[in-house]
Amino acid sequence: MEKMIEVKNVSKVFGKKGGVMTQVLDGANLTVEKGEFVSLMGASGSGKSTLLYLIGGLDRDFSGEICICGESIGKMKEKKLSKIRLDKIGFIFQYYNLVQNLNVEDNILLPSLVAGRSRASLQKELDEILEITGLTEKRKQMPGKLSGGQQQRVAIARAVISRPEIILADEATGNLDSKSGAEIMELFRRLNQEKGITILQVTHSKKCADYGTRTVVLENGRTVDEHAQLYVRSREAAPLMTAPVLL
Repeated sequence: MEKMIEVKNVSKVFGKKGGVMTQVLDGANLTVEKGEFVSLMGASGSGKSTLLYLIGGLDRDFSGEICICGESIGKMKEKKLSKIRLDKIGFIFQYYNLVQNLNVEDNILLPSLVAGRSRASLQKELDEILEITGLTEKRKQMPGKLSGGQQQRVAIARAVISRPEIILADEATGNLDSKSGAEIMELFRRLNQEKGITILQVTHSKKCADYGTRTVVLENGRTVDEHAQLYVRSREAAPLMTAPVLL
């Protein structure tokens, strides 16, 4: 199968030379194939969010190699990496990051309009994603009038309207009640199954993780995965790790 995400022997250290340094990742390896829905679990400080940000190119200070859709992003020029993020990846975070003075449909369209697409060319995609996310009747509402679950749906719609091949989600249900969280996870499952979008989510919830097709667990820097796709040496084997980092 086609490999959408490849993490090869990736290490990450926080801290400056001469100061306190904390090694969060030490030789991480992960492969996510096209159409998978992978859940990455672990306690605070295990490095799961750090790994997600490295995969998304939001943090480029690491050793090892990360490939997105077959292209190594570590030393890629920023312009090309920005295009990959725009064309290939949809980001969804715990906090919705909506523009409060824009209505639902304008929030969804904003990144695509900034990227140079016209509103007219996006109309069909907008109508479809509003239908999928159950926001058709809310398209003119302002974010302040929406529930947390509805705001997260707007964030998801904004992430997928550009038809990304990969969704990277960081604790997407972390600010939601259990009912809203389940609705968001059902939406992820639908996007994965019906649209074929590859999803890698970071979550602390076993219920949310179970929506995926495979779970990778980081425990004290060491992973437990039935397919042995990801491995990080334990904290005890990482002498640079002198202080906890909450991620």
